[in-house]
Amino acid sequence: MPRLESQVDIHGERYAAQRAGMLALVDELRALEARTREASARAAPLFERRGQLLPRERVARLLDPGSPWLELSTMAGHLLDDADPARSVPGAGVICGIGFVAGARCLVSASDSGIDAGAIQSMGREKMLRAQQIAMENKLPFVQLIESAGANLLRYRVEDFIEGGRLFCNLARLSAAGIPVVAVVHGSSTAGGAYLPGLSDHVIMVRGRARAFLAGPPLLRAATGEIATDEELGGAEMHTSVSGLGEYLAQDDADAIRIAREVVGRLGFSRPHAGADALRRESGAPNAADNGFAEPAYDPDELAGVVPLDFRQPFDMREVVARLVDGSAFLEFQPDHGAQTVCGHAELHGHRIGIVTNNGPIDPAGSNKATHFIQACCQSGAALLYLQNTTGYIVGRASEQAGMIKHGSKMIQAVSNATVPSITIHCGASFGAGNYGMCGRAFGPRFAFSWPNARTAVMGGEQAALTMRLVTEATAQRRGEPVDAAKLDALERRIVENFERQAGALHTSARLLDDGIVDPRDTRKLLGFVLDTCAEAAHRDLRPLTFGVARP
Repeated sequence: MPRLESQVDIHGERYAAQRAGMLALVDELRALEARTREASARAAPLFERRGQLLPRERVARLLDPGSPWLELSTMAGHLLDDADPARSVPGAGVICGIGFVAGARCLVSASDSGIDAGAIQSMGREKMLRAQQIAMENKLPFVQLIESAGANLLRYRVEDFIEGGRLFCNLARLSAAGIPVVAVVHGSSTAGGAYLPGLSDHVIMVRGRARAFLAGPPLLRAATGEIATDEELGGAEMHTSVSGLGEYLAQDDADAIRIAREVVGRLGFSRPHAGADALRRESGAPNAADNGFAEPAYDPDELAGVVPLDFRQPFDMREVVARLVDGSAFLEFQPDHGAQTVCGHAELHGHRIGIVTNNGPIDPAGSNKATHFIQACCQSGAALLYLQNTTGYIVGRASEQAGMIKHGSKMIQAVSNATVPSITIHCGASFGAGNYGMCGRAFGPRFAFSWPNARTAVMGGEQAALTMRLVTEATAQRRGEPVDAAKLDALERRIVENFERQAGALHTSARLLDDGIVDPRDTRKLLGFVLDTCAEAAHRDLRPLTFGVARP
């Protein structure tokens, strides 16, 4: 397979400036993630007095030592919990990620009860729903570490209550699909939250701390006049000996995690046949056991300086590909046809993949090429990697007459109905219908991540502002009204500000329009991990049930 040759001068001023700018964005991301960890850790004295582990300590003990951990959606809820950038704590009160528990790749969801006692935030609910979707699509055991004060009644919204029901529906569907659901109840799991353990297949409860009831003592007294203690209503000992909600009574948090690891280890999900090795053997790729795949010819660390932060500056996405794929080997598909749309075959961590990326807008020829390539990858079983860097489908008289809508729609058809896993990385611009044709969030990629410089919008802010100015001017002229230039200037500024405020990666990631922001230097490692995850899913045989595991 031909090897890509880089044209980037990694010692030049342009590269240095781009790298400095990208690393500044990465530093901003890491500072926000650190703020979340610090906010949770401030509860350490309280947890220590109660004999509890902090939420991230629970997750760390649950995971196999030294194994990879992919935390998801770390920016969820950013500026939605508090509009003040200095006070907002991203993460939405939930820790979610994919990691290994007793040798099994699992989806882990943990209440961050060090923050607001784990009260469920609106975006926290959405984050949990996305985690459940990932578990379903990738056939991952779903392990939840529960300790939540429940809904924040001071911020009650009826839609949160109604949509929250999907959390429980999904747990039932995971179980029915043959995907085990394990719950460790470390503290409160009350009201609707009681159905988190109720709809789990295996429940571990911590003595003296776990609580699960539909109505706690205050609500019970207010509703019926009945007086009861926490333990009588929903304590761990009662549920493991009387109600039967729990199967395992743990002495403390550490003991509960130990039991959870033993339970997961007996689910049968850590067997060698249910992994990426099978896919590599099938495709003739090197066996995972010896990591025999070739590293890129160019250091992935260079990705921090390869891409300009201004999407208006053109660059060749082959430079990105050269630092991602095994051996920098890339067999380009129809390189001279629809040249601004780049497609080609490669391997990444031994997995066969098809890459679709952009060096500009997508034209009719590029659409047809991408459609052909996507269908060919589905035929051969190669996963699709979309590296987004486009200002959208090309516009103009010539492109319209050449059938841009028709051919762009064919590309969207192919993306929508692809039968292989699709993974999307937002590397630069993602504007207009180009977001759709390049498998944006709405098109259900198995995973979607953004670089810190990514920009997503229906169009550029300046373009939108000028469009509205021209429309307003034309409307005034038709009505015979005078055109107020000052008002039009102010209108343009408002539109540009509105677009710029919403286009950045922090804004979109806060709303779960991706699965997280990734340091470009970590992209190859991340892609290897998620491709392994997809490969395991493809080779994992589930034992579905009709209604899931029901409690007697």
